[in-house]
Amino acid sequence: MAEQLLTLAYENGINLFDTAEVYAAGKAEVVLGNIIKKKGWRRSSLVITTKIFWGGKAETERGLSRKHIIEETVRAMTHVINQGMAMYWGTSRWSPMEIMEAYSVARQFNQIPPICEQAEYHMFQREKVEVQLPELFHKIGVGAMTWSPLACGIISGKYDSGVPAYSRASLKGYQWLKDKILSEEGRRQQAKLKELQAIAERLGCTLPQLAIAWCLRNEGVSSVLLGASNTDQLMENIGAIQVLPKLSSSITHEVDSILGNKPYSKKDYRS
Repeated sequence: MAEQLLTLAYENGINLFDTAEVYAAGKAEVVLGNIIKKKGWRRSSLVITTKIFWGGKAETERGLSRKHIIEETVRAMTHVINQGMAMYWGTSRWSPMEIMEAYSVARQFNQIPPICEQAEYHMFQREKVEVQLPELFHKIGVGAMTWSPLACGIISGKYDSGVPAYSRASLKGYQWLKDKILSEEGRRQQAKLKELQAIAERLGCTLPQLAIAWCLRNEGVSSVLLGASNTDQLMENIGAIQVLPKLSSSITHEVDSILGNKPYSKKDYRS
């Protein structure tokens, strides 16, 4: 299935593939590399991102200490780039203060600063990507690579009547997601999604396509990471590209009115 999904994505113009050392205990990186080699895809035509931190069970296999990579994070990433093992480096789930500190350290010691932050972003999670990261972009040029556009499947519409069997929220280890869906806030979110479904139908698309296109419409977002488990789901997600031109200012305003959670920066309040 992995090869089938990667091939379908590549043939539809997707050239960024994201992984991490913790995914399947490192096997995901190996599988990705083997597929690229088997397919004969030019490495220069691809953007491959990976993440490090939860590398193994031993203390020396986790974190960003000298034992795990080189020294502290900025020096370690600079070393990795200087050795030709990576082209750029970025952060994932870091606070704006931590990103700014990394940038300052890099400038102070003539090291290479991070260029992007990988952040959760969807209709129910907006503050960081819409307010905090744009300020960093304008100050130091850090871009946003976002993940979970469907909020772990919550925005897919599959949970509008509870938690169906064999869904992600029904699996072992996902009790937190099930609790979130069945909570009072979760029920309010599902009510909003039913209103958004009507907008999707007017636009001639599915709710997931609307949600992904909504993420893409943010000019501060460089990439939206997708997590499809089958080919039908992947093709549906890719179809969000066709929805993007339909998101007029009036549609976006209508979506904001339904969500009722548009964040505002201090500058917006002053104006």
